[in-house]
Amino acid sequence: MNLYWVRSDFRVADNYALNEILKQEEKNKALFIYNEKKFSSKNAQRWWLSKTLIQFEKKLKLLKIDLDILIGDEFEILDKYVISNKIKNIFFNKIFEPKETNLEERLKQNFKNIKIYVGKSNLLQNPFSIKKKDGTSFQVFTPFWKNAEIYYLNNNVIKNYPKKKTNQKIDISSKNKKIIEKNILPKGKWYHKFEEYWKPGEDEAFKIIENFFTARIEKYAHNRDLPSIDGTSKLSPYLTFGEITAENIYSYFNNINRKNINHRKYINEIGWREFSHHLLNHYPKIENSNLRKQFDNFNWSNNKDHIKKWKNGQTGYPIVDAGMIQLYETGWMHNRIRMITASFLVKHLRIHWKEGESFFRDCLLDFNVANNVSGWQWVAGCGADAAPYFRIFNPILQGEKFDSQGEYIKKWIPSLKSVPKKYIHKPWELDSDTAKKINFDIERDYFKPIVDHKTARDQALSAFKKLKSK
Repeated sequence: MNLYWVRSDFRVADNYALNEILKQEEKNKALFIYNEKKFSSKNAQRWWLSKTLIQFEKKLKLLKIDLDILIGDEFEILDKYVISNKIKNIFFNKIFEPKETNLEERLKQNFKNIKIYVGKSNLLQNPFSIKKKDGTSFQVFTPFWKNAEIYYLNNNVIKNYPKKKTNQKIDISSKNKKIIEKNILPKGKWYHKFEEYWKPGEDEAFKIIENFFTARIEKYAHNRDLPSIDGTSKLSPYLTFGEITAENIYSYFNNINRKNINHRKYINEIGWREFSHHLLNHYPKIENSNLRKQFDNFNWSNNKDHIKKWKNGQTGYPIVDAGMIQLYETGWMHNRIRMITASFLVKHLRIHWKEGESFFRDCLLDFNVANNVSGWQWVAGCGADAAPYFRIFNPILQGEKFDSQGEYIKKWIPSLKSVPKKYIHKPWELDSDTAKKINFDIERDYFKPIVDHKTARDQALSAFKKLKSK
């Protein structure tokens, strides 16, 4: 019997391991191992995983492959499963994350008498393939992506991958359904709200990308920064769970003749994803520590009240709070707002970036180790190609620039709907006559700022400047 080990690759199209196992003459089985430890701090993703497992099991059944779902440590489960099922060959796709790479190496050492096929990862290419002329790794995005994209185009054939849809009504096994409901779905019913915003699965991913490139790509360069507009593709959770691949997306881009600024801006986001994985694989310690070691001596604040109010969207700065509410409500946050909320935490409040990184890890449906860690370190100034220490996002000006009418804020903070545009990004400045006229009281209907912007900015500049001089 042959085994397809399902990891973060819940798709049929562009699935190297699955395509390879289908060529075999023996009976094929698929196995997904749910490691509870890996998802103990990723609760939002447990909802998506439960949904995509159901969709993918149906697709595997059409291919005459049964899926087993087991709970436990991957290495221990595979060790027993291979023996009890007399597995002849193991097929799986590569994941370029240090912990996953270590697991793969352990398996190869353990199963020396079994043929192991490792398919291509959900990246454009191996992160170790891209190096500077002197053989070292990149730490700046622009030269990295310039070299990486050329390397990819020179060493890969761009394909048009088939979109295989499941139209038949297929039931999953009752055993798997019970495992998903008991072990994978989060406790409580808070995740039900996600169903209003998302539909996991490979078919939906292709539907989204086709719609995006047909209807919205031409305004992407401008609309991508406006959180009140549906200007981004929102494919990130589908990429995280491997329901669509970076190659799928790049193939759409490659088939568009007019490679204008909109197409360039969009494909650069794929480049940032590649860059993040390049960094994580070359500097694996960044998952838990600063890339720039001078930041190890920074005197971070541990103000529990500030941390709590940031997480709950109660900072008193509308653009920040709207973002945090959107995150909790939908499991996703607009990228511009991610930068603003992250900057507020590490610069205005001077809370360690790891506090924010772990909160995003738990709340984001599109969480990815490489993207999340490199993004937070970029904002904090302690990572690669990082924002300089003196770049501190002004939440008022950022709001006025990217949500000028306050539409995004009013959507996620309904209590501010009556506040005039002039004050929507600084409601604490609302004069008493206007406040009385619209029946608005900042302490009753919203929150006063937990820090003064100018004071917090000056204190942050002073603290970061001292660090730089050491």
